[in-house]
Amino acid sequence: MKLTGNTIFITGGTSGIGRGLAEALHKLGNQIIISGRRRALLDEVISLNPGMAAIELDINSPASIAQAAETLIRDYPATNVLLNNAGIMPFDDASTTIDDASAVAVITTNLLGSIRMTSALIEHLKTKEEATVLYTTSVLAFVPISTNAVYSATKAALHSFALSQRFQLRHTNVRVQEIAPPWVDTDLIHKGGDPRAMPLDTFIEQTISALGSDDPEVFVEAIRPLRDNPGVNEHGLVNAFNQSIADNPIPTGN
Repeated sequence: MKLTGNTIFITGGTSGIGRGLAEALHKLGNQIIISGRRRALLDEVISLNPGMAAIELDINSPASIAQAAETLIRDYPATNVLLNNAGIMPFDDASTTIDDASAVAVITTNLLGSIRMTSALIEHLKTKEEATVLYTTSVLAFVPISTNAVYSATKAALHSFALSQRFQLRHTNVRVQEIAPPWVDTDLIHKGGDPRAMPLDTFIEQTISALGSDDPEVFVEAIRPLRDNPGVNEHGLVNAFNQSIADNPIPTGN
C-alpha cells in the first residue's frame, strides 16, 4: 500500500501495535481515525497526536460496528484503508475444560470482529481509486502456541479468510494485506521487557518499511523460519517451539 495520503481507520488503536502503527502512519501524513471502547483512552491518544481522530467502537457488537461504519463514511468519506487490529489473547489449556465465555469472546473479537468490520466497509472501499484492507494476524497463525490455543486458532482462521478475500477482490481496486507480528513487547499478554519479545518501536519501524510494498503478507525477517514452517513436517517445529515455552513460561502479569 502507499504509505502517505490515506485516510485510515484502525480498530484497537489505543495501545500496543495498533497505537504504534497509528502514530507512525499519522507522522507519515495520513489521516488516522482510531477506534476502541473506552472514550478516555481514545481522547488520550488523539490529544497526544494533533489531527488524529477517534470513533467509539465495541468490536464485539454488530450494532456498534454498523454505527461506527456509518459514522466513518459520513464524517470521513475519504477513508480508503481499514486496519483490523483489535484482539485479545487470554491463556487457556486445551488439555482440560476451556471456559466457554472466554473462548466465545476471543473468537468474537479476533475473528468475527474483523470479518464484520470489513463487511461493513467493503462496498465503500470499492468506490476508492486505491484501497487496502489490512489484518493483524500473528506468527501464531502458522506455529500455534499451546498456552493460547483459541487465540492461535483465530489467527489461523483470519489468515485463511484473508487469502480467500484477496482472491475474491483480485479484479477490484481493493488490496488485502496481512501483518503477522512475532511476540512484541506490549500489554497484549504482559509487557515486561522479556528478551524473547521484539521491542515495539523496532517492530513498528520494520513493519512500516515492509508495508510500503505490494506484498500480500508483511512480517519481520525474524519470523521467516516460523512462517515457512507449515507443511507435512510442521509438527517437529511446533512441538519444539512449545517445549521451549513450557521450559520458560511466558509471564502472565497476574
